[in-house]
Amino acid sequence: MKEDITDNAVTFYDLEWDTEYFGVTSAKAILNKPLTLNQWDELKTKFRDYQFISIVNLNSDPVNTQLMGKDTSGFLADVNIQFVKKIKGPYEMQKNITVHQSLKRNDQVLEIADFRFSKFTEDPELAKRGGDQVYRNWLINSFDKSEKYYALSKDKNGDIKGFLLHSYSDNACVIELIAVSQNVAKGGIGTSLFKAVENEAHRRGCGEIRVGTQVRNLGAINFYHKVGCKQVGCHQVHHLWNL
Repeated sequence: MKEDITDNAVTFYDLEWDTEYFGVTSAKAILNKPLTLNQWDELKTKFRDYQFISIVNLNSDPVNTQLMGKDTSGFLADVNIQFVKKIKGPYEMQKNITVHQSLKRNDQVLEIADFRFSKFTEDPELAKRGGDQVYRNWLINSFDKSEKYYALSKDKNGDIKGFLLHSYSDNACVIELIAVSQNVAKGGIGTSLFKAVENEAHRRGCGEIRVGTQVRNLGAINFYHKVGCKQVGCHQVHHLWNL
């Protein structure tokens, strides 16, 4: 459960899934604004109770970056780029795309999933604790869930060539994971999936689509620009280990 501390300058909470999966006591600290020295000292005290802390520096604030660089052994593991697209629709229905709620486990979806950029593999400590399987587990845990939706692109034989996992929160459609078979990566399937989800979100009365990706994932960044998204955030993610 989330616990707000230091007058909302920091949001701090346990990472229960990460603790169980990686086998280390884990927490997340979200730095909502530049911290004072007193706020930073209070936060450092909480760090001592955990083996792994993910520190999200919203908007890559330079004051917080300097505090972490001077006082911790934490390192920059990721820079998360956030995108938003305002939904204006309605949109043309996309051929060969179907949207499923509570999708049953589908091995074709798991076979397509190949995510090259991940803080879970680029951090050596997470990598050796099964970081390469995090997105696979994310997908598996999304099957049979009523709050999870899959847009699927199928060829004429009914084989899945791409998917887009999404959910809904606060009048927005949130894109969680998207992947296209490497055999047809340039066939416009990604764009069709996005447009289909955009149409579905409009039908549900959502006002916008939200999605995030890594700064090193240039293909994804260019894709989201292509489909009309605008960058609205750039957040540093530092990893701190106390082993």
